[in-house]
Amino acid sequence: MSMEQIIDTVRGFVGALVVVPEQGGDFPELVWGDAFFSYAPDGRAPQNVQPYGTIVTKNYPDDAVSDLDSPGRWRLNIHVDRATFRELTGEEPRSLTRPRDYAAADTVMPHPVYGALGWISVVNPGERTTDTVVELLRSAHDAARARCARRHATRRSQEED
Repeated sequence: MSMEQIIDTVRGFVGALVVVPEQGGDFPELVWGDAFFSYAPDGRAPQNVQPYGTIVTKNYPDDAVSDLDSPGRWRLNIHVDRATFRELTGEEPRSLTRPRDYAAADTVMPHPVYGALGWISVVNPGERTTDTVVELLRSAHDAARARCARRHATRRSQEED
């Protein structure tokens, strides 16, 4: 599955906002070419809310073990719930102990930096992981939509008091 296919898939989710920073925009150079997925039914980036998924296209200063600076390599990252994380990795997010080859392609594994926070990653999703990553993106989007609805319900309740 290509980056473009993943981006198009997420753009098809109702209320999805996909941001792909480009050179010359308002974003720092470090994130140019990456992609960020959020639930934003009004089309504006949510404040104080992290994206539920990202695509990174290069090594970051604290994140180089996936070898993303090599040509044609990129990584999809998705926030998942605890049960899904356990099912996918066989471990608890905050108790990661197994050694992993974070540069392995088409393999679902904990995110090399944010795994303890419930993030999984897949370098160059392919035939083995395509169905899984689409399902995980849909679930992450639905969870973000539910969190947004709860936040709005809480605000309305507080305003009525």
